[in-house]
Amino acid sequence: MATMRVMSSINQTGTAIRLPNFCNLGVMLRVLLIAIVFCFGAAVIRSRFPADVIEQFLLLSALAQPVLILSLLVLCASRRLLHSLSYPASILALLVIEIALAWAADQALQRLIPDLVAPAFYQIAFFVLFVTGIVVFYFDLRSRALSPAVAEARIQALQARIRPHFLYNSINAVLSLIRSDPRRAERALEDLADLFRVLMADNRTLTPISTEVELTRQYLAIEELRLGDRLKVSWHLDSMPGDALVPPLLLQPLVENAVYHGVEPGLVPGEIVIDITRSGTQMVIRMRNPVSAEGSRHIGNKMAIGNIRERLQLHFDAEAGMDARIADGQYQVTITLPYITAPT
Repeated sequence: MATMRVMSSINQTGTAIRLPNFCNLGVMLRVLLIAIVFCFGAAVIRSRFPADVIEQFLLLSALAQPVLILSLLVLCASRRLLHSLSYPASILALLVIEIALAWAADQALQRLIPDLVAPAFYQIAFFVLFVTGIVVFYFDLRSRALSPAVAEARIQALQARIRPHFLYNSINAVLSLIRSDPRRAERALEDLADLFRVLMADNRTLTPISTEVELTRQYLAIEELRLGDRLKVSWHLDSMPGDALVPPLLLQPLVENAVYHGVEPGLVPGEIVIDITRSGTQMVIRMRNPVSAEGSRHIGNKMAIGNIRERLQLHFDAEAGMDARIADGQYQVTITLPYITAPT
């Protein structure tokens, strides 16, 4: 079933610093890792002898792991409610939830294993509050480091990759058509205006993949004025979910690199193949283009690839991935990201 979520900003939780998205796989893994580290530290402190560390660690883990898993499920289910609260109120609600779950887990464990020598509840409560505070503090620092202002600056750097000479060449191509084919020149100017209107807009929110495809088609239409039959594009969109939300300017920079580094330097026509499909709860974008004989120009791909990879991490954390490689004489890019749609 499709995941029905809306990422309203670059950090998935709003423009202000808020609690993390506990439904995100990367957030879950980080919380579990932090808790395991603290369980091990507490086991070392509680142990009188080195040989007792493993026993204490297993005991603390037996108490902590069920609470962790249950709390992540509860926090994921109540994510919308927590994000609707102010930051202090959401933290207070988080602490209350964690204490309640820890008490319930402690009572259940004592009934299941009557002879279990467990720490007193005030010790468990202190440990839970301490670990929860560290987790919140960590994600608060991470959210500030990856704040919308920083992310927006990175996005603006990507927007600036529309090269000045591309604008210059596009205008020259349009000028050459004004007398011979004025209607085509008019359409090209409209495409150019639409392209730069999008590039200058506020692009912090996610956008439908259908919008990205249309923007890329407009960009390619302008490039075809320069390259003519040398540029061939093959779209495979039969299985594309048009309502899927993706980071803005995801396709166009990849296609621009494919044109500039793969097709334009070649002496023969080059084909760019774009395949967008849905696989369960994920969407996969695959693109391939010829490898330029001039290897130095190919190095320029790394800037856009790195920038897009960072933006995927900002939006989706560990749930998205990107792979770029040269195989079979072609440059291949594969992007995997969760299938997210706007609420109906």
